[in-house]
Amino acid sequence: MESAQPPQGSLSWRLSSHPITLLTFLAFRVSSLLVYLFGVIFTDNMVMIFIITILLLAADFYYLKNIAGRRLVGLRWWNEVDPATGDSRWVFESGDPAARSLNATDGRFFWLAIYAQPVLWVALAILALVRLKFMWLPLVAIALTLTITNSLAFSRCDKFSQASNIAGSALYSGNLAGNIASNMVGRLFTFGRS
Repeated sequence: MESAQPPQGSLSWRLSSHPITLLTFLAFRVSSLLVYLFGVIFTDNMVMIFIITILLLAADFYYLKNIAGRRLVGLRWWNEVDPATGDSRWVFESGDPAARSLNATDGRFFWLAIYAQPVLWVALAILALVRLKFMWLPLVAIALTLTITNSLAFSRCDKFSQASNIAGSALYSGNLAGNIASNMVGRLFTFGRS
């Protein structure tokens, strides 16, 4: 008996147009967090955990910026420095949506992972502060810098608002956002009456 195929846009890597790119992207995203969280189980050497986590974060940054962003959602960004003046200029590029069809599953995985990881690193920073483990804060600061840079740059690349549409699809599908907005606007115009 044939199993039913999940709808396009579901969080199933089998629906991806680029499954190897997607799985490698997710592996880099998860591996730095896992080494940071569970590295102490395998070694007591904080320096080794620090170095491995930094290397994984750098690999994640490079892979996301140069490969995964381009293949999964058709977005690229880079920084150019004018040799004459030394001025830095950020360049954002978005593929033409008419020329290329993007896979909804790839997009959902991409935007979910790109926004979830900085949130997790912020939670780990708070945890390090609460537990008074200040020696881990430089590593968390580096992780936040790299992940937030990619998040902001790819959000800036997305001139067609795909990120906000995918990230907010849960709210919009239940018409929750529409109800909240109409109630707020309705109250604004009825304020002072009666």
